[in-house]
Amino acid sequence: MPDTNLVILGATGDLTQRLLMPALYRLYRLGYARDLKITGYAVEDWSEQYFRDHIRKALHTFVPDYRADEGQAFCAGLDYITGSLEAGQMKEIGHRIKGSALFYLALPPPLFGTAAMALGEAGLAQASEGWRRLVVEKPFGTDLASAEILRKQIHSQWAEENILRIDHFLGKETTQNLMVFRFANRFLEPLWNSAHIAQVQISCPETLGVEHRAAYYDRAGALRDMLQNHLMQLFCLTAMEPPSSWDAEVLRDHKVEVLRAAVPFNEHTVCSWAARGQYTGGRIGSEEVPAYRQEPGIPGDSNTETFAALRFEINNWRWQGVPFYLRSGKRMASNCSEIAVQFRQVPDALPDGKIAPSNWMIFRLQPQESLNLVATAKKPGMEFATHTVVLTASYAQENAKEFSAYEQLLMDAIDGNCSHFLRFDEVEWAWRLLDPVLRAWSKGSPEEYAAGSEGPASQNHLLIPGHEWRPVTDPHKRDLL
Repeated sequence: MPDTNLVILGATGDLTQRLLMPALYRLYRLGYARDLKITGYAVEDWSEQYFRDHIRKALHTFVPDYRADEGQAFCAGLDYITGSLEAGQMKEIGHRIKGSALFYLALPPPLFGTAAMALGEAGLAQASEGWRRLVVEKPFGTDLASAEILRKQIHSQWAEENILRIDHFLGKETTQNLMVFRFANRFLEPLWNSAHIAQVQISCPETLGVEHRAAYYDRAGALRDMLQNHLMQLFCLTAMEPPSSWDAEVLRDHKVEVLRAAVPFNEHTVCSWAARGQYTGGRIGSEEVPAYRQEPGIPGDSNTETFAALRFEINNWRWQGVPFYLRSGKRMASNCSEIAVQFRQVPDALPDGKIAPSNWMIFRLQPQESLNLVATAKKPGMEFATHTVVLTASYAQENAKEFSAYEQLLMDAIDGNCSHFLRFDEVEWAWRLLDPVLRAWSKGSPEEYAAGSEGPASQNHLLIPGHEWRPVTDPHKRDLL
Protein backbone atom coordinates (compact mmCIF):
# COMPACT_ATOMS: atom_id res chain seq x y z
CA MET A 1 0.00 0.00 0.00
CA PRO A 2 1.52 3.39 -1.00
CA ASP A 3 2.46 5.94 1.63
CA THR A 4 0.07 8.80 2.42
CA ASN A 5 1.56 12.30 2.53
CA LEU A 6 0.18 15.66 3.57
CA VAL A 7 2.13 18.61 2.14
CA ILE A 8 1.20 22.01 3.60
CA LEU A 9 2.15 24.96 1.38
CA GLY A 10 2.43 28.01 3.60
CA ALA A 11 3.49 25.88 6.55
CA THR A 12 4.96 28.80 8.52
CA GLY A 13 1.76 30.86 8.40
CA ASP A 14 -1.09 31.61 10.77
CA LEU A 15 -3.58 29.06 9.43
CA THR A 16 -1.09 26.23 9.87
CA GLN A 17 -0.15 27.01 13.46
CA ARG A 18 -3.62 28.01 14.70
CA LEU A 19 -5.82 25.40 13.01
CA LEU A 20 -4.14 22.77 10.85
CA MET A 21 -1.37 21.57 13.16
CA PRO A 22 -3.58 21.52 16.28
CA ALA A 23 -6.11 19.43 14.33
CA LEU A 24 -3.41 17.05 13.07
CA TYR A 25 -1.96 16.78 16.56
CA ARG A 26 -5.35 15.83 18.02
CA LEU A 27 -5.81 13.22 15.27
CA TYR A 28 -2.36 11.87 16.10
CA ARG A 29 -3.28 11.58 19.77
CA LEU A 30 -6.41 9.66 18.88
CA GLY A 31 -4.48 7.31 16.60
CA TYR A 32 -6.01 8.51 13.33
CA ALA A 33 -2.90 9.99 11.71
CA ARG A 34 0.01 7.93 12.98
CA ASP A 35 0.94 6.77 9.46
CA LEU A 36 0.49 10.16 7.82
CA LYS A 37 3.76 11.78 6.70
CA ILE A 38 3.45 15.58 7.12
CA THR A 39 5.74 17.90 5.16
CA GLY A 40 5.80 21.68 5.52
CA TYR A 41 6.74 23.85 2.55
CA ALA A 42 7.38 27.60 2.77
CA VAL A 43 9.71 30.33 1.60
CA GLU A 44 11.37 30.81 5.00
CA ASP A 45 14.90 29.39 5.07
CA TRP A 46 14.39 27.23 8.17
CA SER A 47 16.02 24.01 9.21
CA GLU A 48 13.89 20.96 9.81
CA GLN A 49 14.50 21.23 13.56
CA TYR A 50 13.62 24.92 13.65
CA PHE A 51 10.30 24.13 11.94
CA ARG A 52 9.57 21.35 14.43
CA ASP A 53 10.29 23.68 17.37
CA HIS A 54 8.07 26.35 15.81
CA ILE A 55 5.14 23.93 15.54
CA ARG A 56 5.71 22.56 19.04
CA LYS A 57 5.48 26.08 20.48
CA ALA A 58 2.31 26.70 18.43
CA LEU A 59 0.71 23.52 19.78
CA HIS A 60 1.57 24.57 23.32
CA THR A 61 -0.17 27.90 22.65
CA PHE A 62 -3.25 26.78 20.73
CA VAL A 63 -4.07 23.33 22.18
CA PRO A 64 -5.56 23.71 25.70
CA ASP A 65 -4.83 20.12 26.76
CA TYR A 66 -1.41 19.92 25.10
CA ARG A 67 0.90 17.21 26.45
CA ALA A 68 4.63 17.73 26.01
CA ASP A 69 5.48 14.07 25.45
CA GLU A 70 2.85 13.59 22.73
CA GLY A 71 3.70 16.95 21.17
CA GLN A 72 7.37 16.01 21.00
CA ALA A 73 6.56 12.67 19.36
CA PHE A 74 4.21 14.31 16.85
CA CYS A 75 6.68 17.04 15.88
CA ALA A 76 9.54 14.55 15.54
CA GLY A 77 7.85 13.15 12.44
CA LEU A 78 7.48 16.52 10.65
CA ASP A 79 9.54 17.29 7.56
CA TYR A 80 10.26 20.73 6.10
CA ILE A 81 11.30 22.03 2.68
CA THR A 82 12.31 25.59 1.86
CA GLY A 83 11.11 26.82 -1.52
CA SER A 84 9.12 29.36 -3.53
CA LEU A 85 5.97 28.87 -5.58
CA GLU A 86 7.97 27.99 -8.69
CA ALA A 87 7.76 24.62 -10.38
CA GLY A 88 11.54 24.19 -10.43
CA GLN A 89 11.83 24.52 -6.67
CA MET A 90 8.69 22.47 -6.00
CA LYS A 91 10.28 19.46 -7.68
CA GLU A 92 12.14 18.93 -4.40
CA ILE A 93 8.77 17.92 -2.90
CA GLY A 94 8.60 15.07 -5.43
CA HIS A 95 12.01 13.84 -4.30
CA ARG A 96 10.81 13.65 -0.68
CA ILE A 97 7.39 12.03 -1.06
CA LYS A 98 6.24 8.78 -2.60
CA GLY A 99 2.75 7.41 -3.09
CA SER A 100 -0.47 9.29 -2.36
CA ALA A 101 -0.36 12.98 -1.47
CA LEU A 102 -2.75 15.67 -0.27
CA PHE A 103 -1.52 19.21 -1.02
CA TYR A 104 -3.01 21.85 1.29
CA LEU A 105 -2.81 25.49 0.12
CA ALA A 106 -2.51 27.32 3.45
CA LEU A 107 -1.57 30.45 1.53
CA PRO A 108 -2.94 33.96 0.96
CA PRO A 109 -5.86 33.70 -1.53
CA PRO A 110 -4.08 35.62 -4.35
CA LEU A 111 -1.49 32.80 -4.47
CA PHE A 112 -3.93 29.87 -4.87
CA GLY A 113 -3.83 29.80 -8.67
CA THR A 114 -0.06 30.28 -8.87
CA ALA A 115 0.60 27.47 -6.37
CA ALA A 116 -1.84 25.04 -8.00
CA MET A 117 -0.32 25.56 -11.43
CA ALA A 118 3.25 25.27 -10.14
CA LEU A 119 2.45 21.96 -8.40
CA GLY A 120 1.11 20.59 -11.65
CA GLU A 121 4.03 21.89 -13.70
CA ALA A 122 6.39 20.20 -11.21
CA GLY A 123 4.67 16.89 -11.97
CA LEU A 124 3.03 16.64 -8.54
CA ALA A 125 -0.61 16.52 -9.68
CA GLN A 126 -0.18 13.00 -11.04
CA ALA A 127 1.06 9.90 -9.21
CA SER A 128 2.29 6.59 -10.62
CA GLU A 129 0.66 4.90 -7.62
CA GLY A 130 -1.95 6.10 -5.16
CA TRP A 131 -3.69 9.45 -5.64
CA ARG A 132 -3.03 13.22 -5.60
CA ARG A 133 -5.52 15.79 -4.26
CA LEU A 134 -5.50 19.55 -3.78
CA VAL A 135 -7.17 21.36 -0.85
CA VAL A 136 -8.04 25.02 -1.41
CA GLU A 137 -9.14 27.24 1.49
CA LYS A 138 -11.89 29.80 1.04
CA PRO A 139 -12.34 32.42 -0.33
CA PHE A 140 -12.75 31.11 -3.87
CA GLY A 141 -12.38 34.42 -5.64
CA THR A 142 -13.82 37.79 -4.69
CA ASP A 143 -16.61 37.82 -7.28
CA LEU A 144 -17.81 35.72 -10.21
CA ALA A 145 -15.13 36.94 -12.61
CA SER A 146 -12.20 36.26 -10.25
CA ALA A 147 -13.66 32.87 -9.28
CA GLU A 148 -13.72 31.92 -12.97
CA ILE A 149 -10.10 33.02 -13.41
CA LEU A 150 -9.09 30.92 -10.40
CA ARG A 151 -11.00 27.94 -11.80
CA LYS A 152 -9.13 28.15 -15.11
CA GLN A 153 -5.78 28.37 -13.35
CA ILE A 154 -6.41 25.34 -11.15
CA HIS A 155 -8.11 23.30 -13.86
CA SER A 156 -5.11 23.80 -16.13
CA GLN A 157 -3.29 21.22 -13.98
CA TRP A 158 -5.88 19.56 -11.73
CA ALA A 159 -9.04 17.60 -12.53
CA GLU A 160 -12.17 18.83 -10.75
CA GLU A 161 -12.65 15.51 -8.93
CA ASN A 162 -9.24 15.99 -7.27
CA ILE A 163 -9.94 19.54 -6.04
CA LEU A 164 -11.30 19.88 -2.50
CA ARG A 165 -12.58 23.39 -1.72
CA ILE A 166 -12.76 23.51 2.03
CA ASP A 167 -15.33 25.40 4.10
CA HIS A 168 -14.92 24.51 7.77
CA PHE A 169 -18.65 25.07 8.47
CA LEU A 170 -19.31 21.83 6.56
CA GLY A 171 -17.19 19.95 9.10
CA LYS A 172 -19.08 21.20 12.14
CA GLU A 173 -21.04 18.61 14.10
CA THR A 174 -24.24 20.68 13.94
CA THR A 175 -23.99 21.10 10.17
CA GLN A 176 -23.58 17.38 9.57
CA ASN A 177 -26.32 16.60 12.07
CA LEU A 178 -28.65 18.92 10.17
CA MET A 179 -28.44 16.58 7.18
CA VAL A 180 -28.87 13.45 9.27
CA PHE A 181 -31.77 14.86 11.26
CA ARG A 182 -33.53 16.03 8.10
CA PHE A 183 -33.12 12.88 6.03
CA ALA A 184 -32.99 10.06 8.60
CA ASN A 185 -36.24 10.90 10.44
CA ARG A 186 -39.42 10.20 8.51
CA PHE A 187 -41.66 12.32 10.75
CA LEU A 188 -39.92 15.52 9.67
CA GLU A 189 -40.22 15.29 5.88
CA PRO A 190 -44.02 15.91 5.68
CA LEU A 191 -43.52 19.15 7.64
CA TRP A 192 -40.43 20.45 5.83
CA ASN A 193 -42.18 22.68 3.27
CA SER A 194 -44.06 25.95 2.81
CA ALA A 195 -47.35 24.48 4.05
CA HIS A 196 -45.91 24.21 7.56
CA ILE A 197 -42.83 26.44 7.71
CA ALA A 198 -43.21 30.22 7.92
CA GLN A 199 -39.59 31.36 7.81
CA VAL A 200 -35.98 30.30 8.30
CA GLN A 201 -33.35 32.47 10.02
CA ILE A 202 -29.65 31.66 9.73
CA SER A 203 -27.61 33.89 12.03
CA CYS A 204 -23.89 33.84 12.78
CA PRO A 205 -23.09 36.90 14.93
CA GLU A 206 -19.62 37.40 16.39
CA THR A 207 -18.44 39.43 19.37
CA LEU A 208 -14.92 39.57 17.90
CA GLY A 209 -13.65 42.42 15.77
CA VAL A 210 -11.21 42.00 12.90
CA GLU A 211 -8.41 40.91 15.27
CA HIS A 212 -5.26 40.03 13.28
CA ARG A 213 -7.07 39.88 9.92
CA ALA A 214 -7.39 43.61 9.17
CA ALA A 215 -5.59 43.54 5.80
CA TYR A 216 -7.74 40.66 4.52
CA TYR A 217 -11.02 41.70 6.12
CA ASP A 218 -11.05 45.28 4.85
CA ARG A 219 -10.80 43.95 1.29
CA ALA A 220 -13.41 41.25 1.87
CA GLY A 221 -16.12 42.49 4.24
CA ALA A 222 -18.88 40.48 5.89
CA LEU A 223 -20.65 39.49 2.67
CA ARG A 224 -17.59 37.80 1.19
CA ASP A 225 -16.13 36.58 4.49
CA MET A 226 -19.23 34.87 5.91
CA LEU A 227 -22.36 34.93 3.75
CA GLN A 228 -20.99 33.91 0.34
CA ASN A 229 -19.54 30.71 1.78
CA HIS A 230 -20.46 29.69 5.33
CA LEU A 231 -24.07 30.88 5.48
CA MET A 232 -24.85 29.94 1.89
CA GLN A 233 -23.74 26.41 2.77
CA LEU A 234 -26.18 26.30 5.67
CA PHE A 235 -28.88 27.76 3.42
CA CYS A 236 -28.38 24.99 0.85
CA LEU A 237 -28.35 22.19 3.44
CA THR A 238 -31.56 23.49 5.03
CA ALA A 239 -33.42 23.88 1.74
CA MET A 240 -32.14 21.00 -0.41
CA GLU A 241 -34.33 18.13 -1.56
CA PRO A 242 -33.86 14.66 -0.01
CA PRO A 243 -31.06 12.90 -1.91
CA SER A 244 -31.58 9.50 -3.48
CA SER A 245 -28.29 8.41 -1.90
CA TRP A 246 -25.49 9.80 0.26
CA ASP A 247 -23.19 9.85 -2.72
CA ALA A 248 -21.05 13.01 -2.77
CA GLU A 249 -22.07 14.03 -6.29
CA VAL A 250 -25.78 13.55 -5.54
CA LEU A 251 -25.52 15.69 -2.40
CA ARG A 252 -23.66 18.42 -4.24
CA ASP A 253 -26.11 18.31 -7.16
CA HIS A 254 -28.98 19.02 -4.76
CA LYS A 255 -27.15 21.92 -3.14
CA VAL A 256 -26.60 23.53 -6.53
CA GLU A 257 -30.30 23.07 -7.32
CA VAL A 258 -31.14 25.30 -4.34
CA LEU A 259 -28.89 28.09 -5.61
CA ARG A 260 -30.28 27.82 -9.14
CA ALA A 261 -33.84 28.07 -7.78
CA ALA A 262 -33.13 31.08 -5.55
CA VAL A 263 -34.72 34.30 -6.81
CA PRO A 264 -31.82 36.49 -8.05
CA PHE A 265 -31.21 40.00 -6.78
CA ASN A 266 -31.65 42.98 -9.08
CA GLU A 267 -31.13 46.72 -8.64
CA HIS A 268 -34.58 47.06 -7.06
CA THR A 269 -34.59 44.09 -4.67
CA VAL A 270 -31.08 44.81 -3.35
CA CYS A 271 -32.54 47.82 -1.53
CA SER A 272 -35.23 45.78 0.24
CA TRP A 273 -33.64 42.30 0.43
CA ALA A 274 -30.10 43.24 1.53
CA ALA A 275 -28.72 45.31 4.41
CA ARG A 276 -25.22 46.24 5.52
CA GLY A 277 -23.67 47.92 8.53
CA GLN A 278 -20.36 48.90 10.12
CA TYR A 279 -19.74 48.90 13.86
CA THR A 280 -18.88 51.96 15.86
CA GLY A 281 -17.37 52.02 19.33
CA GLY A 282 -19.24 50.31 22.13
CA ARG A 283 -19.09 47.72 24.88
CA ILE A 284 -18.73 43.95 24.59
CA GLY A 285 -19.42 42.59 28.05
CA SER A 286 -17.29 44.70 30.35
CA GLU A 287 -14.81 45.73 27.64
CA GLU A 288 -14.88 49.01 25.75
CA VAL A 289 -14.02 48.37 22.09
CA PRO A 290 -13.14 50.83 19.32
CA ALA A 291 -15.04 51.54 16.13
CA TYR A 292 -14.11 49.55 13.01
CA ARG A 293 -12.41 52.57 11.46
CA GLN A 294 -10.25 52.91 14.59
CA GLU A 295 -9.02 49.31 14.53
CA PRO A 296 -5.29 48.84 13.79
CA GLY A 297 -4.70 48.51 10.06
CA ILE A 298 -8.14 49.81 9.01
CA PRO A 299 -8.31 53.04 6.96
CA GLY A 300 -10.12 55.87 8.70
CA ASP A 301 -12.51 56.29 5.75
CA SER A 302 -13.21 52.58 5.13
CA ASN A 303 -16.68 51.72 3.78
CA THR A 304 -16.25 47.97 4.29
CA GLU A 305 -19.33 46.34 5.79
CA THR A 306 -18.85 44.45 9.06
CA PHE A 307 -22.50 43.31 9.05
CA ALA A 308 -24.46 41.83 6.16
CA ALA A 309 -28.00 40.46 5.98
CA LEU A 310 -29.82 38.96 2.99
CA ARG A 311 -33.29 37.66 2.26
CA PHE A 312 -33.64 34.77 -0.15
CA GLU A 313 -36.74 33.23 -1.65
CA ILE A 314 -36.72 29.92 -3.52
CA ASN A 315 -38.84 29.49 -6.61
CA ASN A 316 -39.81 25.82 -6.29
CA TRP A 317 -42.72 23.71 -5.03
CA ARG A 318 -41.28 23.07 -1.57
CA TRP A 319 -40.34 26.61 -0.56
CA GLN A 320 -42.54 28.97 -2.56
CA GLY A 321 -43.24 32.02 -0.37
CA VAL A 322 -40.95 31.06 2.53
CA PRO A 323 -38.26 33.70 3.24
CA PHE A 324 -34.78 32.59 4.25
CA TYR A 325 -33.03 35.31 6.24
CA LEU A 326 -29.22 35.18 6.49
CA ARG A 327 -27.12 37.54 8.61
CA SER A 328 -23.68 37.81 10.15
CA GLY A 329 -21.75 40.62 11.77
CA LYS A 330 -18.71 41.55 13.80
CA ARG A 331 -18.83 43.06 17.30
CA MET A 332 -22.41 42.00 17.95
CA ALA A 333 -24.04 41.22 21.28
CA SER A 334 -23.20 37.49 21.40
CA ASN A 335 -21.85 34.47 19.54
CA CYS A 336 -25.17 32.61 19.49
CA SER A 337 -25.05 31.18 15.96
CA GLU A 338 -28.02 29.12 14.81
CA ILE A 339 -30.31 27.88 12.08
CA ALA A 340 -33.84 28.63 13.32
CA VAL A 341 -36.88 27.20 11.53
CA GLN A 342 -40.25 28.69 12.51
CA PHE A 343 -43.36 26.61 11.91
CA ARG A 344 -46.71 28.21 11.17
CA GLN A 345 -49.13 28.85 14.04
CA VAL A 346 -52.00 26.48 14.74
CA PRO A 347 -55.27 28.00 13.47
CA ASP A 348 -57.46 27.75 16.60
CA ALA A 349 -57.23 29.16 20.12
CA LEU A 350 -56.43 26.80 22.99
CA PRO A 351 -59.03 26.01 25.71
CA ASP A 352 -57.52 28.77 27.88
CA GLY A 353 -58.27 31.28 25.13
CA LYS A 354 -54.66 31.82 24.11
CA ILE A 355 -53.20 31.39 20.65
CA ALA A 356 -50.29 28.99 20.86
CA PRO A 357 -47.03 30.62 19.82
CA SER A 358 -45.24 29.26 16.78
CA ASN A 359 -42.98 26.28 17.23
CA TRP A 360 -39.28 26.73 16.45
CA MET A 361 -36.74 24.08 15.60
CA ILE A 362 -33.27 25.46 16.29
CA PHE A 363 -29.97 23.96 15.23
CA ARG A 364 -27.52 25.85 17.44
CA LEU A 365 -23.90 26.04 16.25
CA GLN A 366 -22.48 28.22 19.03
CA PRO A 367 -21.76 28.52 21.87
CA GLN A 368 -22.92 24.93 22.49
CA GLU A 369 -23.87 22.68 19.62
CA SER A 370 -27.41 21.44 20.22
CA LEU A 371 -30.86 20.87 18.77
CA ASN A 372 -33.71 22.74 20.46
CA LEU A 373 -37.44 22.34 19.87
CA VAL A 374 -39.63 25.17 21.18
CA ALA A 375 -43.11 23.79 21.93
CA THR A 376 -46.26 24.58 23.90
CA ALA A 377 -47.26 22.41 26.87
CA LYS A 378 -49.71 22.52 29.79
CA LYS A 379 -48.50 24.05 33.02
CA PRO A 380 -48.58 21.65 35.98
CA GLY A 381 -51.58 22.22 38.24
CA MET A 382 -55.38 22.11 38.43
CA GLU A 383 -56.01 25.01 36.06
CA PHE A 384 -55.74 24.66 32.30
CA ALA A 385 -52.91 26.99 31.44
CA THR A 386 -50.13 26.69 28.91
CA HIS A 387 -46.50 27.70 28.74
CA THR A 388 -43.55 27.38 26.41
CA VAL A 389 -41.07 24.58 26.92
CA VAL A 390 -37.74 24.01 25.21
CA LEU A 391 -36.70 20.43 24.50
CA THR A 392 -32.92 20.38 24.16
CA ALA A 393 -30.65 17.67 22.82
CA SER A 394 -26.94 18.45 23.16
CA TYR A 395 -24.56 16.92 20.64
CA ALA A 396 -21.83 16.60 23.26
CA GLN A 397 -21.85 13.28 25.10
CA GLU A 398 -19.96 12.27 28.18
CA ASN A 399 -16.61 10.58 27.44
CA ALA A 400 -17.09 11.11 23.69
CA LYS A 401 -14.00 11.88 21.63
CA GLU A 402 -14.04 15.50 20.50
CA PHE A 403 -13.30 16.54 16.93
CA SER A 404 -13.01 19.97 15.41
CA ALA A 405 -14.29 20.80 11.95
CA TYR A 406 -10.76 20.72 10.55
CA GLU A 407 -10.07 17.27 11.94
CA GLN A 408 -13.21 15.92 10.29
CA LEU A 409 -12.47 17.56 6.95
CA LEU A 410 -8.81 16.53 6.91
CA MET A 411 -9.81 12.91 7.44
CA ASP A 412 -12.48 13.22 4.72
CA ALA A 413 -9.88 14.65 2.32
CA ILE A 414 -7.46 11.80 3.00
CA ASP A 415 -10.25 9.23 2.65
CA GLY A 416 -11.47 10.80 -0.60
CA ASN A 417 -14.92 11.67 0.76
CA CYS A 418 -15.94 14.79 -1.18
CA SER A 419 -19.39 15.18 0.42
CA HIS A 420 -18.36 18.13 2.57
CA PHE A 421 -16.31 19.98 -0.02
CA LEU A 422 -17.53 22.44 -2.64
CA ARG A 423 -17.71 21.73 -6.34
CA PHE A 424 -17.02 24.68 -8.64
CA ASP A 425 -20.59 25.03 -9.92
CA GLU A 426 -21.71 25.62 -6.33
CA VAL A 427 -19.13 28.39 -5.96
CA GLU A 428 -20.19 29.80 -9.33
CA TRP A 429 -23.90 29.98 -8.50
CA ALA A 430 -23.27 31.54 -5.10
CA TRP A 431 -21.33 34.33 -6.80
CA ARG A 432 -24.03 34.69 -9.47
CA LEU A 433 -26.51 35.44 -6.71
CA LEU A 434 -24.30 37.86 -4.79
CA ASP A 435 -22.59 39.80 -7.60
CA PRO A 436 -25.55 42.24 -7.92
CA VAL A 437 -25.31 42.99 -4.20
CA LEU A 438 -21.57 43.63 -4.43
CA ARG A 439 -22.11 46.01 -7.35
CA ALA A 440 -24.81 47.91 -5.47
CA TRP A 441 -22.68 48.14 -2.33
CA SER A 442 -19.70 49.51 -4.25
CA LYS A 443 -21.43 52.87 -3.83
CA GLY A 444 -22.60 54.56 -0.66
CA SER A 445 -21.76 53.66 2.92
CA PRO A 446 -22.93 50.99 5.40
CA GLU A 447 -25.23 52.00 8.24
CA GLU A 448 -23.53 52.41 11.61
CA TYR A 449 -24.39 50.17 14.56
CA ALA A 450 -22.94 50.19 18.06
CA ALA A 451 -20.56 47.42 19.05
CA GLY A 452 -22.34 45.04 21.43
CA SER A 453 -25.75 45.63 19.82
CA GLU A 454 -28.18 43.66 17.67
CA GLY A 455 -26.82 45.24 14.49
CA PRO A 456 -28.11 48.00 12.18
CA ALA A 457 -31.80 48.90 12.09
CA SER A 458 -31.90 48.47 8.31
CA GLN A 459 -31.86 44.69 8.71
CA ASN A 460 -35.50 44.90 9.79
CA HIS A 461 -36.48 46.13 6.31
CA LEU A 462 -35.77 42.64 4.97
CA LEU A 463 -38.52 41.05 7.06
CA ILE A 464 -42.01 40.46 5.75
CA PRO A 465 -44.87 41.71 8.01
CA GLY A 466 -45.26 39.58 11.12
CA HIS A 467 -41.65 38.39 11.21
CA GLU A 468 -39.01 39.52 13.71
CA TRP A 469 -35.35 38.69 14.03
CA ARG A 470 -34.59 36.33 16.86
CA PRO A 471 -32.56 38.40 19.34
CA VAL A 472 -28.81 38.06 19.26
CA THR A 473 -28.52 39.16 22.89
CA ASP A 474 -30.22 36.16 24.50
CA PRO A 475 -32.06 33.79 22.13
CA HIS A 476 -32.48 31.29 25.01
CA LYS A 477 -34.68 33.79 26.84
CA ARG A 478 -36.62 34.51 23.64
CA ASP A 479 -37.43 30.79 23.32
CA LEU A 480 -39.32 30.93 26.61
CA LEU A 481 -41.41 34.03 25.86
